[in-house]
Amino acid sequence: MRLAVVGILSAASLAAQDAPLAKGSVSFTMPDNSPVALMSYSTDQSRTSLVGAAVRVDFHMSLTLRNISAKRIHGITLKVVSQEVTLGGKASVAWPSLNIGPDEVFAEHIDARLMRPTQMAGGPLVEVSLDGVLFQDLSFFGPDLLNSRRTMTAMEREAQRDREYFKRILAQGPAALKQAMIASLNQQAEPRLGVRVIPHGSAVTSAATATPERAEQFAFLQMPDSPVQPVSGWAMVSGNEARAPRIEVRNTSSKAVKYVELGWLVRDQAGKQYMAASLPASDANLFLPAGKSAQMGQDTQLTFTREKKPVNIQGMTGFVSQVEFADGKVWVPNREGLAKLLLDKVMPPSAEEQRLSNLYVTKGVDALILELKKF
Repeated sequence: MRLAVVGILSAASLAAQDAPLAKGSVSFTMPDNSPVALMSYSTDQSRTSLVGAAVRVDFHMSLTLRNISAKRIHGITLKVVSQEVTLGGKASVAWPSLNIGPDEVFAEHIDARLMRPTQMAGGPLVEVSLDGVLFQDLSFFGPDLLNSRRTMTAMEREAQRDREYFKRILAQGPAALKQAMIASLNQQAEPRLGVRVIPHGSAVTSAATATPERAEQFAFLQMPDSPVQPVSGWAMVSGNEARAPRIEVRNTSSKAVKYVELGWLVRDQAGKQYMAASLPASDANLFLPAGKSAQMGQDTQLTFTREKKPVNIQGMTGFVSQVEFADGKVWVPNREGLAKLLLDKVMPPSAEEQRLSNLYVTKGVDALILELKKF
């Protein structure tokens, strides 16, 4: 069901170097049986401009939506496309940690920068469509072209985990919750490792150190409740660059697995560890039966910096950070496991922890307490 009038404005018809985005040049598509209805939208703040042989669309959309299902909605993902082929032509927006009851109306925003060749004629400049809706009971609706089900389910599991953690702290009193929020904000303020990723990286040559390339073995952290365990692995390393990581994992659960993601830590010359990257399964068709092993890898090159200075790699550590079973259920580490392995000190906070800490900053501890009690 197309919910907005599709205009005939094309990239080639733009007469000005910089102009507002006409509302008629946007389409919004929902399936006929969508649990979410579009009530209204505005793109008044969007702009288009010519950049060489392409049109740049600075896309800003404000939406008003309604939950027309009988379930509470906890997450939504939309696909935003100007063109499918060249770099910069498509994006996605995810809204996790929602708590929208049946018939409730809610407002959200989309902010994206898109590129589209000027030679593309006809049709809307921007197409927005629903990719998925996650409900409170973790059931899912949508085409799932962007793997939204797995992504939103993992984010919801993390959100549930972190809300329960802060509720346990709240049981000690508002002052304890306030201290936990301050600790979280301090950790978020710590400088993060800068990571530059080059797909299909060739042999690394670090100009910063001019050190020869070597095969560096991973050490592994084992979480007792993880359904998948890392067995062995390595990456080619030179100075502050690494490429072609390969890790063997084993399914130690009784259920088949179709997706595994590992966290990747690097250690510098001073012995300090940093969260470097997440290493997802490279095989989109991964199927790992119970008790079987598989190799994960990426043909990428990564360059690590901190405050714009190279971080020379002296050691690497890996751990399982996410598992999706063949039945669609998702495992994420619990707070106790993260704390036991000191990963809570190096991993970035979840989207939910960031949302709650931002609420604390903007509205105070009383508003945070009310928010925790909603779930």
